[in-house]
Amino acid sequence: MKNIKLNLSFLLILFIFPIISLSQDFLNNGKVHGSFQVDVQNYNPDTKIGIYDSIIDGEKLAMMGFANIIYTNQNFTAGIRYESYLNPLIGFDEEYEGSGIAYRFASYKKGAFDITVGNYYEQFGNGLIFRTYEEWSLGYDNSMDGIRVKINPYKGITLKGIYGTQRYYWEKYTSDNRGIVRGADGELFLNDVFNSMKDQKTKIILGASIISKYQKDDPYALYKYPENVSACAGRINLTHGKVNLLSEYAYKINDPSSINNIIYKNGEALLISATYSQKGLGILLSAKHIDNMSFKSNRTETGNALDINYLPPLSKQHTYSLEAMYPYATQPNGEIGFQAQVVYTIPKKSKLGGKYGTNIIVNFSQINSLDKQQLNEEIPIDQKGTKGYKSSLFAIGDEIYYEDFNVEISKKINKKWKAIIAYTNLLYNYDVIEEGFEGGKKYYANIGVIDLTYKIKPKKSIRLELQYLETKQDSGNWAMALIEYTIAPKWFFAIFDQYNYNNPVSNNTYHYYNVSAGYINKTNRVAISYGRQREGILCIGGVCRRVPASSGFTLTITSSF
Repeated sequence: MKNIKLNLSFLLILFIFPIISLSQDFLNNGKVHGSFQVDVQNYNPDTKIGIYDSIIDGEKLAMMGFANIIYTNQNFTAGIRYESYLNPLIGFDEEYEGSGIAYRFASYKKGAFDITVGNYYEQFGNGLIFRTYEEWSLGYDNSMDGIRVKINPYKGITLKGIYGTQRYYWEKYTSDNRGIVRGADGELFLNDVFNSMKDQKTKIILGASIISKYQKDDPYALYKYPENVSACAGRINLTHGKVNLLSEYAYKINDPSSINNIIYKNGEALLISATYSQKGLGILLSAKHIDNMSFKSNRTETGNALDINYLPPLSKQHTYSLEAMYPYATQPNGEIGFQAQVVYTIPKKSKLGGKYGTNIIVNFSQINSLDKQQLNEEIPIDQKGTKGYKSSLFAIGDEIYYEDFNVEISKKINKKWKAIIAYTNLLYNYDVIEEGFEGGKKYYANIGVIDLTYKIKPKKSIRLELQYLETKQDSGNWAMALIEYTIAPKWFFAIFDQYNYNNPVSNNTYHYYNVSAGYINKTNRVAISYGRQREGILCIGGVCRRVPASSGFTLTITSSF
């Protein structure tokens, strides 16, 4: 018996030793990298801008942070993201409160195969029927949790397959809180697939996608819901020399939900974009048609969570604060948009271009309602339980949702001075964008920006930013001034004030001042500020969240390794 035990021990050692050796080898050859960020905000009552203790609910301090840790070893990659919201910053969804591992995955890539299990982000084409991504500043994360497979069976051919469920704050998946998403995508680069096209000047990429959502019907609901909702899309990308043409069409079967007022109409979307580019000149023309294209893995969800698809906006994403005061949010129930942009560089050493040349950007975008027609005289448009309405492709409605004309001129005057001058004229349909219905309440604004940078020394510069917004609606006129001093590459200091006057509601004036400083050391950054934050809407890529007014300290620490 003793000999048997010894033999078993010996065999066990023989079996475990190589595993330990391989594991040690595996760990020694691997690499670890990642990033983290911490946002801390202190809240103080400030009755002058309408912030009372009852509004902040006694909350004096909020903290949010995440850490990404990724391990790679040859063909293997694995990672986790730990998140903590204690408490979430005011304006973020309270459902995020808590801490834990929100994202974990493992993937293996070998030859033509790439397999991921766990969480992942993916996009089919332009995202019209499927896109998952994360935007920390918006509190937006619709990552998938399941399996993804990518295959490159032949040069120029890419196939993808996905299966899983989406993130819903911290809630574990149940068949009651969200559905299962599954789909496939294929893309062909014809110039690689066919040798006869290899050297042709015209490049052609074709793609097709299909997505299906399964969510069980509620037997006690007033209406009967389809349990399987599918969408498909086809796309083409043509490039010929300086010209590029991109187009994608998507179609979705009826998907009654809280977003579309429980109508049974099929949805469709068409995106067209054409660009021309050469030295010193770039032209962009684009158009889109959106009709009943809200697509969520829970039909009752009305917020930003659980979006399966992405509907890109056709409007400029402004960076200056007053220009960005009225951002556009995509309307999934129906819109038609157009955008045109010209980028032109006046050549160097010309009369208008001067020694360093001058860059001019002219942009125009307009988004209108969809022309919806009654199904018949007895059924009102968007009546619950019906097919909703009739519509035609690019049938433009009378209601303007958003219109933006802007010009930006940037010029390096000499070795010391650089200037940017911008003007924006916009129309903002408040009732549609913020309230969700057509009513007629619109804001009209003219915005001017002057941005001057003076280089004191090679590593020291000072920047002056002046902005002005004029409107007879909303909260009236605004003026803004900022001074920023930079000691490259490590330090920056800034002070600014946004001044609201001629306010038609209160007849008072309001100052939203802020003082900030930051330190940067390689991949580490620390920024601290103190002051007031005006209430408004923050949008990135057509996805928005409301930012409430606040007053106090803000600390942000970011790092990567």
